[in-house]
Amino acid sequence: MPATTAARLAAYDDAVTRYEPLIGLETHVELGTRTKLFCGCPATFGGDPNTHVCPVCLGLPGSLPVPNRAAIEYTIRIGLALNCSIAEWCRFARKNYFYPDMPKNFQISQYDEPLCTDGWLGVTLDEAEAARYDPDGTGPRTFRVGIERVHLEEDTGKSQHMGGVTGRIHGADYSLVDYNRAGIPLVEIVTKPVEGTGPLAPAVAHAYVTELRDLLRALGVSDVRMEEGSLRCDVNTSLSPRGSGRWGTRTETKNVNSLRSIQQAVHYEIQRQAAVLDAGERVIQETRHFHEDSGITTPGRSKEEAQDYRYFPEPDLVPLAPPRDWVEQLRASLPELPAARRARLQEAWGITAAEMTNIRNAGALDLVEQTIAAGASLADARKWWLNELARRANDTGTELDSLPITPADVAAVAALVGSGALSDRLARQVFEGVLAGEGTPDEVVASRGLAVVSDDTALNAAVDEAIAAKPDVVASIRGGKVAAADALVGAVMKATRGRADASRVRELILARLTDS
Repeated sequence: MPATTAARLAAYDDAVTRYEPLIGLETHVELGTRTKLFCGCPATFGGDPNTHVCPVCLGLPGSLPVPNRAAIEYTIRIGLALNCSIAEWCRFARKNYFYPDMPKNFQISQYDEPLCTDGWLGVTLDEAEAARYDPDGTGPRTFRVGIERVHLEEDTGKSQHMGGVTGRIHGADYSLVDYNRAGIPLVEIVTKPVEGTGPLAPAVAHAYVTELRDLLRALGVSDVRMEEGSLRCDVNTSLSPRGSGRWGTRTETKNVNSLRSIQQAVHYEIQRQAAVLDAGERVIQETRHFHEDSGITTPGRSKEEAQDYRYFPEPDLVPLAPPRDWVEQLRASLPELPAARRARLQEAWGITAAEMTNIRNAGALDLVEQTIAAGASLADARKWWLNELARRANDTGTELDSLPITPADVAAVAALVGSGALSDRLARQVFEGVLAGEGTPDEVVASRGLAVVSDDTALNAAVDEAIAAKPDVVASIRGGKVAAADALVGAVMKATRGRADASRVRELILARLTDS
């Protein structure tokens, strides 16, 4: 491909008018098991490099793999939740390729006999996001994304390329390899080609992975933290001339690790491939890298085909034959799935689809539900989680559900505000104290002296001082300009460090000056 092609982009609206996008997504999910897939090493994130390893996951001579039953169970649970058929008999295969992050020079995976096949996941687009790509609203807003397969494999290690400016091997001075991740159970969920998305292709990709992430979290099989690599996505994109009846040549953008980036990668590839085709050139089947800083993709390597991996049955593992009664027990134990739960809560709470989307997009659905269960109203739960606490999470780069505050704490603050013991301003200070580890809301109120001052004796003293200090304001009020009382209320609030009951202060001021 000419070096200039990567820089040429077609206008998005023009591209989707002339070409039909086709997308497919391969999502890799690290399972939340205690140990790795074929050995007893801890399957935990982090740790000093090469400390969570043993002869089995390093592939040393004489070592033999033993499958992790929990990993197989988790994979079946995922397959059932995705409406897949569960194989009565399947087996592992060796996938051969020679990368430094593969200590055995092969990966134990599944090839032509996966554990779960032929499923689907329904997704509904956020109306605001859909309108961005389809402002006329002529296209569908719900899609059934077909699932080709769900298979189980071991994860690779992690290479770190040192000394370069890009973090990639090209231009690096040297490379290091950490094998802690090698052997962690990894599920790959592969969609069928997603047709008929038209201009909505980026939004559909985003919505699918969002729904899949919520489903996996509900199943309890993974923490699905994209920033830690426990959920990664390979994004396949191709274009074909509208009405041609054929599929175009696809590219595979590898290891995209945020929902926003998945959407950007599809958007960019549509623009880039349209420019290539417009120039009379051909799209090259290859892997590509997505750059978070610029939102573009760049070439990686030519895309391997199945024969390049030289699959053959793994000789050290017997086939898997999940008993049917076990599969049915797992089916019966599935929790309420996210789409059904959202529909139930939306009806119970009496909110619109857009309001439910806002709660979901903020990552606050569990938190709001638990705060209501702790005694708060829906309005208060939404108010504090989606505004004050979401702001604090954003300021600190923290996930909302990782803030050191509980739904019970939020409900307690809401109750204090509702009783008049706190104002909204004081409530924010209580949240600040709780987040700083100063104790429960009641303990923070006591230690910081934050309770609202509603005693008339104390308020009258503050009112007297404000009146004496601002004779010009007093004259204005006595002259009929009641709005001028705001200045005196503000002075009292400042004197009481925001702890006064502002409405009561206003009543006292007006009564005092009217009587004078």
